[in-house]
Amino acid sequence: MSRPHDPPRGFFPFGRNPFRMLSPKSSALSPWLLSLLNGFELLLTERLKKLIPKNKDDILTLSWMKLAMESLCETHNNINTLITGLQLPVSDWEENWVDVYLDISVKLLDLCNAFSSELTRLNQGDLYLKCALHSLQSDSGEKYLQARSSLDSWRQHVNANNARIETCREVLDCLAKSLSLPKVKNSAKGKVLMRAFYGVKVQTVYICSVFTAAWSDSTKDLFDLHVSEKPLWAKVFTDMQSVVNAEIRDMLSSGRSTILKELERVDASVEKLYPMIQDGVDTVEVEAFRDYVMELGTQAEKLSHGLDQLLEEVESFFKMTLSGRDVLLCNLRSSDSISSSAVGDDVDYYD
Repeated sequence: MSRPHDPPRGFFPFGRNPFRMLSPKSSALSPWLLSLLNGFELLLTERLKKLIPKNKDDILTLSWMKLAMESLCETHNNINTLITGLQLPVSDWEENWVDVYLDISVKLLDLCNAFSSELTRLNQGDLYLKCALHSLQSDSGEKYLQARSSLDSWRQHVNANNARIETCREVLDCLAKSLSLPKVKNSAKGKVLMRAFYGVKVQTVYICSVFTAAWSDSTKDLFDLHVSEKPLWAKVFTDMQSVVNAEIRDMLSSGRSTILKELERVDASVEKLYPMIQDGVDTVEVEAFRDYVMELGTQAEKLSHGLDQLLEEVESFFKMTLSGRDVLLCNLRSSDSISSSAVGDDVDYYD
């Protein structure tokens, strides 16, 4: 795998294991390190605040989900800035840290693939809606039959289960097991880095659980994470999680066919039209019929556009994680090459 130019990075730094950088006397944070940590945590706090909407009806709209994914990408990118600030040079990692990183990044790639497949699947349903809308432009009874068939196919399509989404819970459970604030002794830089990674992992696991719950329509996939009170972002995260989870649980308990808002609006438009094209459009209903057709077209366009935008963000996160693995593996190969060369030089010297 070739190393990309200026690649984004994933969970872990592509540099020295912080546990190797041991201070001889104390691991207390200097004003410089404290400033770096506070800067990272305050940025995360602000991102989490933005996920608390003024109107709870905005939760689980595609625009809110896009904002959540953008926030996640920004946090992962922010780790890169923190690593640069900590001045951690590229070096070999201990084997177990490499294994941990590779395992976590694989799980993130699995989640991204599952989310992308669901977004693509839902967007494929737009073809059925376009066919229905085309048929509804005619006054022909035969065309109405075709429109009904298209709308029936759309409903069956969007309500079908996605096997990839059903596996996300297991992946998230595995990630959640590592959600604890690590205790780092004798390394001040290690403390900063591990505390920052704790925030990244908490946000990642929670946002991914919300996405999974949105597409599975199950509260079993929604996490209630209990976090350490030490980070500056802890209270805002708890408040955000409480607001979002409460709204999602209310929606799921109401018996709605879907809790994704734009999808629900399209379904509501279909519900208005279906009786008319099934029984025939009465003369007095012509104006209402035209309005409902126009409404369906508008809501279908919003759904398709929102799915496209969210898919772009998920794909960006996928590329970020994949590039992170690429850089790590390239660094490991480079370190191995340097070590081999050093051994060769020693042999030549002693000969």
